[in-house]
Amino acid sequence: MVTKQFKGSLKDEADLTRADSLAREIFSDVANKWALLIIEAVGERTLRFTELRNEIEGISHKMLTQNLRMLERNGLVERRVHPTVPPRVEYTLTEPGRALRATVDAMCDWTHRYLGHIETARHRFDS
Repeated sequence: MVTKQFKGSLKDEADLTRADSLAREIFSDVANKWALLIIEAVGERTLRFTELRNEIEGISHKMLTQNLRMLERNGLVERRVHPTVPPRVEYTLTEPGRALRATVDAMCDWTHRYLGHIETARHRFDS
């Protein structure tokens, strides 16, 4: 994983239009379907890996692992390992993760609201 290090001004690093900005890297990390679905699935709960995988139909073990690590690295998910045999690992959203979830919830609401419109537009476009 290539990681950008903060080295410019805060204004430059927060500029999503700049290809080399830290903000764009973060945006790219969290604006993927699996990350958004994980954030939505965890919600206000604490879930184990298998519970999360069962919540998100179609996600592979590998993709869930990669996205959980990325979300943890970005401080959006907290991973807790309980010292049991076998180890029990749980995931919860952090405060920034819960704040992002409000945006994800709004996107889900938007999808439900405009689903029929989008379906009609697709049908018209494809004809």
